Amino acid sequence: MIEVNHLKKEFKIPVQKKGRFSAVRNLFSSEHTIKRAVDDITFSVGDGEIVGFIGKNGAGKTTLIRMIAGLATPSSGSIELFGSSDLVKERAKIGTVIESPALFPNMTARENLITQCRIANVKDLRVVDETLELVGLSNTGKKKAKNFSLGMRQRLAIAIALIGDPEFLILDEPTNGLDPEGIKEIRDLILHLNQEKHITVLISSHILSELSKFATRYGIIHNGSLIEEFTEEELWKRCISENGQEFGLEEYFLKVIGGK
Repeated sequence: MIEVNHLKKEFKIPVQKKGRFSAVRNLFSSEHTIKRAVDDITFSVGDGEIVGFIGKNGAGKTTLIRMIAGLATPSSGSIELFGSSDLVKERAKIGTVIESPALFPNMTARENLITQCRIANVKDLRVVDETLELVGLSNTGKKKAKNFSLGMRQRLAIAIALIGDPEFLILDEPTNGLDPEGIKEIRDLILHLNQEKHITVLISSHILSELSKFATRYGIIHNGSLIEEFTEEELWKRCISENGQEFGLEEYFLKVIGGK
């Protein structure tokens, strides 16, 4: 579904000088340093997988996802989608929810989906009610999106991403800030989309205890690099200490990155 080869993303950071007239000097200075947000990452996602990217805030997860989705341009490297390098065409098969949900706050859930249908040139509006039912928002009526709970907004964002019947779904921190009930709702929805609708999922999260409940493969991203990949089965083999004591994904992640 996705092939990423030696992907890099660099940003130029202006050098800030101090001292007399520093504001003027910084304004006209051409000096800069290079920050590498994504550093030579290679990975693939297979049909039917739920791949979880694990990493601290600022590790490079969102930048990597934005490049796959076409919201950022790689500095170098290549991306193939569905075996093709025609990314503009193939991205039509991908649904994305990246960072804050992009909703029309003064519209109802149904109105948001109808608007997305027009943007995506989807003619058959029966998909609107079907999708609302799928994400559990069929009974929201005239309630506007701005009055939704955070969990409801996340489910509406996923519903919008599903317009156009994507084969692949990219979710960036979809459970961030949710209460336990909202987290479970999103988890159940992702599992349903994967198992019943056969949608492949790439998800980033730092709520590792939750991610370990449904991902089939994991990648640890640290300081812009993909430092380790493993399957669900391999994870549980690694989460057993030398004395036979079991520990979770969070403890293993901290062990790998040298955290506490």
